[in-house]
Amino acid sequence: MKLLLWIKNNLILSILLSMLFGIVIGYFFDVSKLKNLILPLTFLLVYPMLVTLNFHSLLEKTNYKLQASTQIINFVVFPLLAYAVGYAFFLQEPYLRLGLLLIALLPTSGMSISWTAMAKGNVHEVIKMVVIGLMLGAVLTPLFITVLLGTEVDVPFMTIFTQIIIVVFIPLIVAYITQKILMKRYSTEVFHKQIKPKFPLFSTLGVVIMIFVAVSLKAKVIVNNPELLLRIIFPLLLFYFLMFAVSIFFAKTFFSNEEGIALVNGSFIRNLSLALAIVLSAFPNAGIAAVLIAIAYVLQVQIAAWNIKFSKYIFKK
Repeated sequence: MKLLLWIKNNLILSILLSMLFGIVIGYFFDVSKLKNLILPLTFLLVYPMLVTLNFHSLLEKTNYKLQASTQIINFVVFPLLAYAVGYAFFLQEPYLRLGLLLIALLPTSGMSISWTAMAKGNVHEVIKMVVIGLMLGAVLTPLFITVLLGTEVDVPFMTIFTQIIIVVFIPLIVAYITQKILMKRYSTEVFHKQIKPKFPLFSTLGVVIMIFVAVSLKAKVIVNNPELLLRIIFPLLLFYFLMFAVSIFFAKTFFSNEEGIALVNGSFIRNLSLALAIVLSAFPNAGIAAVLIAIAYVLQVQIAAWNIKFSKYIFKK
């Protein structure tokens, strides 16, 4: 647990070290068999965060305007932004455009809930955003990729759909059962205060290991093309800036402070773990897209952290 806490408290450093080790190991050794770890690692990423969901909040009164606005941003505005940025910077590199699209099409994660709670936003609404976003993403992701990149990239529609079902809905069901068993055995209070906070630590570990796998599988490409990392960083920064600006605009213009904070964290924070898993499992030739998503991890954590610090100024009472 001490190691997991250290990884969580030093996530940026942990990710950078993971990428460094991935490059070294992947360059000098045959790591092709690491692909077999993708599915169990994805489960390790998704399942612990779902155990922490307050499933009862899904039955509470819903702000339909907030939920609809968030999903329109997630599944209309952001995919179009990703396509535009990809077209501007990666016109001849369809797999890098694929990486941007996957980031855009797989919204929010368990971290959205944590960030919203820290910023004193509406946690109940952001939990619903997570669940709704996962369900919509399962259906819309293969459709969008087929429409926007189908002529340039071989899109295994059913493979993507099946993969999302496996790594989202099965963990969701198992997480619900786990939560019920633990509450019955240890009481609701003990679960929420002592057991629940430990689960996200395992997701963080999964993130670090998944990034190691993704980078090691493409280590030779990175070493032989070091300028590639520089070409990826600026378009990613621009993409995240545009997503953040759109989220802030809608949040400040149409919603209260608590709702606005939920919208921001339920939109610009993306489900990079799921995006990484889909790239590695459904697109065997798209390893460079996995590198792009791994770099996005570093950027997203930093941007989210700064967003929390400045939320009190952005959303003044």
